Amino acid sequence: MASGAKFCGWPGRGAVSLGAVDILAGDVRLSAYLARPAEGASHPGQLLVLCHGFPSGPLGAPATGQTYPQLAARVASEAGWSVLCFNFRGTGGSEGDFSLFGWLADLHAVIGHALASEGVEAVWLAGFSTGGSLAICAAGEDERVRGVAAFAAPASFEPWAKDASGFLERARQLGVVKDPAFPPDFGAWARQLGELRPLSLVGKVPPRPLLLVHGTEDEVVDPADARALAAEAGEGAELRMLAGAGHRLRHDPRALAVLVGWLERQRP
Repeated sequence: MASGAKFCGWPGRGAVSLGAVDILAGDVRLSAYLARPAEGASHPGQLLVLCHGFPSGPLGAPATGQTYPQLAARVASEAGWSVLCFNFRGTGGSEGDFSLFGWLADLHAVIGHALASEGVEAVWLAGFSTGGSLAICAAGEDERVRGVAAFAAPASFEPWAKDASGFLERARQLGVVKDPAFPPDFGAWARQLGELRPLSLVGKVPPRPLLLVHGTEDEVVDPADARALAAEAGEGAELRMLAGAGHRLRHDPRALAVLVGWLERQRP
C-alpha cells in the first residue's frame, strides 16, 4: 500500500513507518501517506483516515494538509493504529479542482482503497473542519465505516451556498480551483454547497461510535453546530467542548489527546 517508507518515532513511543501512497478517485490522482506502527501494535487491522479542512491562510491550497503526515505518524505511534492521510483534490500534491461532491467522492475512494488493502480489517474516519463534516457524510452513506471523530465540523455548508459566486472566487484565489474553465456547470457546482448537509446524515452514524469535538471560542464555525450535530445524532454521540479553544483544533494538544484516548477505547 505504501512505497518509499521511512521510520520515525516520538519520545517514549514506538517507531512507525511512513510511506507515500497514490490513490485514484475516478480519473483524479490523490496524494496520500500511510503511517504504520511497529509490529505488536495494540490495534492491528484498524486503520484511521485523517481528513483535512478547506484551505486558508496566505499559502492556500498548496500547503493544505502539509503537516498531516506528521500527525498521522504521531497518532499511529501513540494509539497503535495504522493511519492514512491524504489531500483532497485541488490541494497539496493531488490533482483536480474543488467541488464539494468531488471531495466527498475522494473520501469514498480512499475508504474503498483502504478496505481493499492487505491487513486492513476496519476503517475509521477523523476530520477537521470541512474534513470532519465530510467524514460524517461519508459514514452516513457507507456503513462499512466503523466510527467517526469530527473536530470543529460545520453542520452545513449554507454560508458557502449563500454566496456561491463569491465562494468560487475565493477558491480560485486560494488555488483549490486552478482551471479557469472549471466548473463546467456553475449552477450544478453551486447547488452541491446547499444539498450536502452533515446535519441530515449524522443521525445515520450511530450506533457506530461518533465523537464530536469543538472549541468554545471557535471563531469560524459556531459551537452551536457541534451541539446541533450531537442532538441530531442522539445518545450515540459523544460531545466534547474544549474550553477557550478556537477553530484550529489540529494544533491544540488537548484535541489530539481526546482523539488518541477515543481510539484507545475502540474495539473491533
